[in-house]
Amino acid sequence: MGGSGGGGLGASFGDGRPAATIVVPTYNERATVAGLLRGLAHAACAVPGTCEALVIDDSSPDGTGQVAAGVASELQDVLPVIVITRPGKSGLASAVLEGVRRARGHVIVVMDSDLSHPPETVPALLGAVAGGADIAVGSRYIRGGGVRRWPWRRRVMSRGATWMARAFLGVRVADPMSGFFAARRRLFEDAPILGLGYKILLELVALHPSAAVVEVPYVFTERAGGRSKLNAAEVANYLRLLARLRAGRRRAGP
Repeated sequence: MGGSGGGGLGASFGDGRPAATIVVPTYNERATVAGLLRGLAHAACAVPGTCEALVIDDSSPDGTGQVAAGVASELQDVLPVIVITRPGKSGLASAVLEGVRRARGHVIVVMDSDLSHPPETVPALLGAVAGGADIAVGSRYIRGGGVRRWPWRRRVMSRGATWMARAFLGVRVADPMSGFFAARRRLFEDAPILGLGYKILLELVALHPSAAVVEVPYVFTERAGGRSKLNAAEVANYLRLLARLRAGRRRAGP
């Protein structure tokens, strides 16, 4: 599994649907959401019809949803942006799954709205899928990837969670904890996603062990705005997710 460049997926699959849907969960990220959407329009979706973006906002009290709606009107000729406002804070995983349910694209891209995931890397993820990958992972842990401005505690937790995923589930991805990835839509439809915790990518690679995976390097930059979603409850959810996936793998057999 290595890096891949790419120029995206082309305008469409010929059925009137966009090639890719970019799912962006938000909560109190007013300071960054406009820059992210403009960056996507410029870097990844400059050809009309290539992409759509779904902003899933959990009624952010700072007005993130309203800012996103304003940018949507600005970008409508290049990047259709649909803002979906949910009535309360329901969590990152459920926001991603809500976006997947509403997406029209053949490929789903998942990324954060705080600019820790660079929009300019999205074409390489889409290019990897166009080249035959089922899943393209934005990876911090292959040559060319890395992290910036992360405290040592976050580094240790990330590496520890990665080791646990590889040891207990046998996944071979260097960065299975990444929240930045593209995957063919059918992978979400072929097996039930638990949405327990916030590691959707880990579920995909565990549920589809034969999927073709390409890792694309990128440099994670600590949040430019908002607050981290990582807390003790999410850590507990991650441990429960590992246990559920491991039990499911045992039931499935070799």
